Amino acid sequence: MTLPGSIKHTILIAITVGFFASAAACSDSASPPARSDASITTFGYTVIDTFDHDPSAYTQGLVYLDSVFIEGTGYYGGPSTLRRVRIETGAIIQIRDMPPPSGGGSFFGEGVAVWGDTIVQLTWQLETAVVYNRDTFAEIGRFHYPTQGWGLTHDGSRYIMSDGSSTLYFRDRNTFAELARVQVVDENGPVNALNELEYIDGLVWANRYQSSWIVMIDPATGRVRGRFNLGDLGDLHRGVANGIACDPATDRLFVTGKLWRSVYEIKLTEQ
Repeated sequence: MTLPGSIKHTILIAITVGFFASAAACSDSASPPARSDASITTFGYTVIDTFDHDPSAYTQGLVYLDSVFIEGTGYYGGPSTLRRVRIETGAIIQIRDMPPPSGGGSFFGEGVAVWGDTIVQLTWQLETAVVYNRDTFAEIGRFHYPTQGWGLTHDGSRYIMSDGSSTLYFRDRNTFAELARVQVVDENGPVNALNELEYIDGLVWANRYQSSWIVMIDPATGRVRGRFNLGDLGDLHRGVANGIACDPATDRLFVTGKLWRSVYEIKLTEQ
């Protein structure tokens, strides 16, 4: 996935060499905490367009795929869902409830990632990811992981996962086994509450839970290279920002949040 073209040149100039380091450069063990010695660029944004969004959707994951959104929602007391959503209208064109845990009860759905012909949807506290067929949403398998599940994306080689801490986990595509991890840091130290994730042109973009900040992370070092604040969006009073999607063909960038009435197409600007 490429960085939205409207900000690509600005970021290349404003952020230090090494911004596009590959996640494959991560060590096989956790990187030690280290404060960044590189500058962090803070961006502004403009709203290009606004689209309807289901205001009952407690959005946990958002992915652009073939001119629609793949969206994962989570909720206790109601079904967690996987959805295919028409961007222009917000209409749900395909939906299924998450299947139940093997022991009964229900899953609280979390982040989603689309890779090849599969979709993986994390769950919050039950250490299980459900694997679906991308087209039919039929369940085709499950993965297990020994932590909470929050956000999920991939870099074309490995899954990248958050668990609400300052750690990003890199996981095997076929087994979901942990391959490496890195701690995310900025000029003040560890950056926690990493939530929904999107991999854009060599960086991991992450919502920070219970804030309106999105941070851009070098996955090789864990250092924050850029950030911007969605605090001016009108939907923030309804719920926290959570949901980042990018269309690589047109460089369109989308953001939304839990229980928001809108999805916003935005363009980043240099401050």
